[in-house]
Amino acid sequence: MAGMASCFRRWEPRVQAKKYVRALMSDLPRKNCWTIAEHAGDQTPGKMQHLLERAKWDTTAAMASVRAFVCNRLDDGDAVAVLDESGQEKKGTATIGVKRQYVGCAGRISNAINVVYCTFTTKAGHALVGARLYLPAEQAADPDRRTQTQVPEQVTFATKPELGRQILADLHTEDRLPAWVTGDEVYGACPRLRAWLETPEVDTGYVLAISKSTPIAFSGDTKVRADSALKMLTASRWSIDSCGAGSKGERRYAWAWIATADPRRHLLLRRSLTPNTKGIHEVAFYLCFVPQGRPVTLRTLITIAGRRWPVEEDFQTGKDAFGLDHSQVRTYPALLRHLVLTMAALAVCAITAAHSRTTTSTPPPTSPTDVPPTDPGLIPLTVPEVKRLVNLLTRHWHGLEHHLHWHIWRRRHQARARWFHQRTRLTRQ
Repeated sequence: MAGMASCFRRWEPRVQAKKYVRALMSDLPRKNCWTIAEHAGDQTPGKMQHLLERAKWDTTAAMASVRAFVCNRLDDGDAVAVLDESGQEKKGTATIGVKRQYVGCAGRISNAINVVYCTFTTKAGHALVGARLYLPAEQAADPDRRTQTQVPEQVTFATKPELGRQILADLHTEDRLPAWVTGDEVYGACPRLRAWLETPEVDTGYVLAISKSTPIAFSGDTKVRADSALKMLTASRWSIDSCGAGSKGERRYAWAWIATADPRRHLLLRRSLTPNTKGIHEVAFYLCFVPQGRPVTLRTLITIAGRRWPVEEDFQTGKDAFGLDHSQVRTYPALLRHLVLTMAALAVCAITAAHSRTTTSTPPPTSPTDVPPTDPGLIPLTVPEVKRLVNLLTRHWHGLEHHLHWHIWRRRHQARARWFHQRTRLTRQ
């Protein structure tokens, strides 16, 4: 929070921001301005709502501060930037960015918002370092909607890959862009994103997932589908290797790679070792680019491809433990401010966990007949466990009178809201 101090014009919102972050790290089951204000000891949610909606502070600079905090403490020279998007379902239509669209968290088309994130991941740990709200084209072109939701003039419609490129550009400007970038098919299918990473000024390697129908030039100028590479591979070209350790053991697949017409580009293939319900071994495809003068092996590309999963863990932990998707705001600035403060709370615990992973557990079994150990040891310290330990140090109680005050305030506010809703319904009728 000291690193964020220069982002605020006055000390009052800076103090409220610190209270906000502490509440995000608390055990509150639902984290919005009402619950956060009560936890912080405020008499009403007005100060927290003012912090998100109207207070004068630089959200972009605050996000850069979080990014610097994470990168300076986690960068081990072998970091990877991971792009992915995550959504938050909404019931109304007033929130900025909300529309009927596909959201991965629900696995279906739903009324929701989508945000593009970037995770900075290393061998020690990982945390979110960037976020951009996906603003649908019809909302970006509607001046009344923009005014109502306080969208800044410089914010225009951008695709999800373009939003991801903007986050990577921030990292590059700050000289914190890792040597490798990875992401799913949404980003691998964007030629503009790939071309930007390949420019001499950026020259950053990538391992981006692509669809099986993506045209690839293996020799000359003739392009064929990526899945046609399966016919070029013999059994000896495949090797079984792990792309990283999971909670249930190593994530092992069969891997192969093929050079393309460009010597700096390769096609990486990953095939599952067990068939699906239809008896088919699923195959995933990755388009890879190697930075100038950097030697690469199949093992290197496998490792980069396996580093994509930490972003999913950040989404799950951020939502379940820190309220990443608990925002009940409608305007563009308020949503981004909630996101950056949530990223700050997550970063504190993620870095603490990364620097505290000194304990070791018993080596995994090597045979089904291995005898269970008497003392299995301890797993490394996790981000949710760090949050629980922090709460033991910062937990405080405001007394019965404070919580009874909030009990009366909530009921009175809800009664007033009900009265206005009923009057509005009568007016429409």
